[in-house]
This record gives sequence, structure tokens and C-alpha cells, in this order.
Amino acid sequence: MTTAPPPNVPEGRTATVQHRYDRQAGRYNFCEAPAELLFRRWRPRLLGRVPSDSRVLEVGVGTGENIPWHPPDVSVTAVDFSPTMLAQAVPESRQHDPSPELALMDAQALGFADESFDAAVATCVFCSVPDPIRGLREVRCVLRPGGQLLLLEHVRSGLPVVGRVMDLCNPVVVGMQGVNINRNTVENVRRAGFQILEVEDLFLDIVKLIVAEPATS
Repeated sequence: MTTAPPPNVPEGRTATVQHRYDRQAGRYNFCEAPAELLFRRWRPRLLGRVPSDSRVLEVGVGTGENIPWHPPDVSVTAVDFSPTMLAQAVPESRQHDPSPELALMDAQALGFADESFDAAVATCVFCSVPDPIRGLREVRCVLRPGGQLLLLEHVRSGLPVVGRVMDLCNPVVVGMQGVNINRNTVENVRRAGFQILEVEDLFLDIVKLIVAEPATS
């Protein structure tokens, strides 16, 4: 596991969110267990779209819940900006063959050369990245032309009442967990310079599987 600090030391909002994830890392899987009853059905659907024999970047690996679903014929580099969360992923990574390379890195300042990866995956990450468009632009830069962005994300509902409730609850959820529950991640992906290829609703219109590639113009 690479343990060097991110290229830019987290400041402001980024440091606050990082601290929240550091604080909850030890109990994170326990607290997320009810939601994982659903997400464990969706993770293989997401990771099953990763191209064979490809170099893959996982952004926000967290405690490593995606690691068992990475195809065995791909090379995975998995990053997270929380050292405590990343440490939780180490045991899971050691059980997977081949083991992913783990690196401490901020999605908003990826330390890779342009066009380094064939695909990038993330699950419920860009709800937490303080500047999601900046993070998505970083991902776009490290993807080769035609490379795929594969996301499993929860977003703000388009249903008026549900969306308004999410807006009202969002400050509380952010304060407790660092998670925004009212982001329009599909639009953020577009604004970051991607072309949307597919959006599949998995739970109402709140949990979505998003497939995109860097726009060519």
C-alpha cells in the first residue's frame, strides 16, 4: 500500500470530510450493513462492466467492499483520501488475487499521468467529494480516449416532495457523515466533460448506475 500523502494537503472542506471518514472508519461497515443488503446486488453489475485485460482506477475504495467484485484479469489501482478507511481495505485486498494497489490520494488531485487507465469505477463517492466536478475532471484526465467511467451513485430524487425532503435533510447528513444526499451526479458528470452513455435506475430514481466516457468535443 502506498502511504505517501496526497499531492495537495487537504484544506478546508476537504480536511473536514476526510476527518469525518477517518472518525467513522472502524464502524463504517457495521453502520452501512442495512444498505449493503441492496448494494451487494449492484456491485457485481457495476464491476462486471469493466473491460477485460484493462487497467482500472477505483476512486474512493473506502473499506474495500468493491474489491471482491473486480474481475481477476484486470490491474486495479484503488485510492482513498482517508488513511483510516484505506487501512480497513488492506485485509480485503490481501484476499483478492491479484491484489489491487492501494494508494492514499485525493480524488480532487490524482497523482497519475494523463490517459493512464482504461476504466474508472466508484460507488457512492462523488456524493462526498467536496468539489465533485473537480474530482470528475481529474478522473477524465487520467482516462484514455474511449475509456469508461462506471459509477454507482445515489442522487437527488426528481420527485418534488422527495427531492425537497432530501434538500432539507442534507445539512444534517453532511454534518454527521460528510455525505451529500441531494447532488445531481448525472449532470455533474456531463459538466466535467463526459458523454453519458447509459443511466439505469436501480432504486426509484435515487440510486443510479451511470456509464460515461470522456467527451471528444
